[in-house]
Amino acid sequence: MNGAEVALVVSVFLASLVEAVEAVTIVLAVGTTRAWDAALYGAGAALALLAVLIALLGRALERVPLETLHVAVGVLLLAIGLQWLRKAVLRAAGRKALHDERAEFREQSDAARRARGGPGGLDRYSLSVAFKGVLVEGLEVALIVVTLGAARDRIGLAAAAAILAALVAAGAGAAVRAPLARVPENAMKFAVGVMLCSFGVFWLGSGLGVSWPGGDAMLLALIAGVLAAALISVRALAVRA
Repeated sequence: MNGAEVALVVSVFLASLVEAVEAVTIVLAVGTTRAWDAALYGAGAALALLAVLIALLGRALERVPLETLHVAVGVLLLAIGLQWLRKAVLRAAGRKALHDERAEFREQSDAARRARGGPGGLDRYSLSVAFKGVLVEGLEVALIVVTLGAARDRIGLAAAAAILAALVAAGAGAAVRAPLARVPENAMKFAVGVMLCSFGVFWLGSGLGVSWPGGDAMLLALIAGVLAAALISVRALAVRA
């Protein structure tokens, strides 16, 4: 793999791992509190639907002209990346509370205990909560996989990175049967935000006809520039706080 493909794999893996940790927390909460079979069925159904969406979107993007595709990919990656980076910068500067997986686990568990039991058979509450949790957390990952993969005709590679991240999070959750609170979630979101913004600028410029000096190597300079700007923002916000 070249440098750009390594950056693609790292970006998709980290983004997928962040969302997978949050999805595993939801599945663990309803599974341990109510019914494991229903929670796993719901999670599996959501993953299958996400796989279908990725396949359909990937095929649809193959028909889009390259310049138009690059512009669309750049705009979408910038939109997603800026959202991730903004939250990560605010949290790193102490202006926004860090996401607490233990608190999320307690909230989901309490809600599961309060929910009424349905008729005999598969627990519908566990099924629906696990399905919705995995689907919501996975939709943004699906967009990242499709857009980053389509820009380089590497959807398979991007999907493989996402699957690996999901397996890592699921394996860790199954092993400890507890919220994955020690995962440095904000640091990963910070890194993903920097990378997505850098990819967004690169592909948007390419779609608009910019000839980047050094070609793909320019991505490294963009990543360094976005990272420096983000760190300066953290410093400035922390001083104000």
